[in-house]
Amino acid sequence: MTTPSEIAEFAREHGLTVAVAESLTGGNLAAALSAAPDSAEWFRGGVVAYSAQVKREVLGVPDVPVVSEIAARAMADGVRALTGADVAVATTGVGGPGAQDGEPAGSVWCAVSTPVAEWAVHNDFAGPPEQVLDQAISCALDLAFAGLRKQPAATS
Repeated sequence: MTTPSEIAEFAREHGLTVAVAESLTGGNLAAALSAAPDSAEWFRGGVVAYSAQVKREVLGVPDVPVVSEIAARAMADGVRALTGADVAVATTGVGGPGAQDGEPAGSVWCAVSTPVAEWAVHNDFAGPPEQVLDQAISCALDLAFAGLRKQPAATS
């Protein structure tokens, strides 16, 4: 499990920047990253796009279910474009306790976008909403770190 401090250290050492697009995690991922060391140097910020309308209008999510791989990838791409970050990560899913749009509680997509790679992962997390949220944040931190490791160091 990757910590925000590990992301901070790697991003600073390599001159890279990070941004986030969040739905399910409601700003908690951005809060975790902004509390990491020297975040002003490497954390560009994020967008909390809780509603489908914001996902579509601000982040460019197409007319697809918002708890989907396509939506998660579009959210990551959208926030990377908005912020100019080297790496962007996104979370979308169903915290629970009930299903949403045909997806069961715990269904979570995390995606990462970089100039050289983009991918998403799906998880079916167990537990009450607060545990699903914590697991989604861990997933996003892992993806952000993996995305950072795929980037060439900044040349400035």
